[in-house]
Amino acid sequence: MSAPLPAFPPVSGWLIRVSEVFGELVEEVIQRTGATASTPLGSEYHLLKGTDFQAIRASDAAQFIRWNLPVHHSWPCNPQKTEGFIEKAAQAMFRKFGHLPLQAILVGQLDPSSPNKYYKTLASNLRGRTLQLFPNVGKIEVEEQDPAALTLFCLVGPEGLFCGVQSLRDSNGFHPGGTRYISQNAPGTISRAGAKIAEALHYLRLHRPLPMTGSHWLELGASPGGMTSELLKRGYRVTAVDRAPLDARLDKTSGLTFLRADVATFQPPQGENYDAFLSDLNGSALESIGYIIRLSSHLRKGGLVVFTLKTSDASSVEAASELHQAVTTRAKAVGLSLFATTHLTYNRQEFTLFLEKTKV
Repeated sequence: MSAPLPAFPPVSGWLIRVSEVFGELVEEVIQRTGATASTPLGSEYHLLKGTDFQAIRASDAAQFIRWNLPVHHSWPCNPQKTEGFIEKAAQAMFRKFGHLPLQAILVGQLDPSSPNKYYKTLASNLRGRTLQLFPNVGKIEVEEQDPAALTLFCLVGPEGLFCGVQSLRDSNGFHPGGTRYISQNAPGTISRAGAKIAEALHYLRLHRPLPMTGSHWLELGASPGGMTSELLKRGYRVTAVDRAPLDARLDKTSGLTFLRADVATFQPPQGENYDAFLSDLNGSALESIGYIIRLSSHLRKGGLVVFTLKTSDASSVEAASELHQAVTTRAKAVGLSLFATTHLTYNRQEFTLFLEKTKV
């Protein structure tokens, strides 16, 4: 007879994150989750009442929700003015969560973009003290976490402390708040798109292993080469297609084949197959997925598609959701099945879709 599951503290609400780029649509997003009330927290977070995980995930606004967390414990207060905040907060977390089989404890800021460093330091110190109280939880590297195992997430800010326990996959990210900032200030950086694919590959690990080193990518609309450069750095081979040239710094780079051609008419050599497709094309999303569909016979079974869904023409949650549905339905008809959608730090009014070729 199996042991009973440990009891969780009751859920008092749901914390969701919606990117500031969708600020005009936040009210519509929240309404579609079925929430009966909401409170803004930080710059992108909202505490929802009267809804649950299933309603949030089933909502046609789910793609706008970058990260979510059940709130199992909260302490509304001003940490800067609360004497002994770190010790009191850590002790309370141990009392409520010390019996759970946690793989990690991660603490972040409600407003990570704030120039005020106080809460970044507070988050670090709170995590350190909390880990001292949990004898079976160590300082695991974020990327080494099991996406299906339980993590205790905590967010702090001027509004207080909010925390809960959930798997990384259900929360939609490894870090508190989901995604992490990837700097594009390193010498030799070609464009901000490099950070976009780096973050996409980091996120992908929530759902499946990364393509093996040496895998062959077909990148549509590659110029100037920010994504191309990032893939090459990771040991992948890349066939990059664009009418415009790549940055001169990529000339003669090992593993790169550049084809100066129109994506709309490009046809791979007979017998050429790829392990993954990448599309960050501007313009119509339906047109862009059409190119992927036309070339899908050259994608190996089990192959990956990373596709940027541009929604700049969609003025509402409903319109964006209908576009998402249309794109994924057309892809599924040729054996390209959607397994994840997210909004990345470097995404604007767009989403990154992950699809897998499930049949030949």
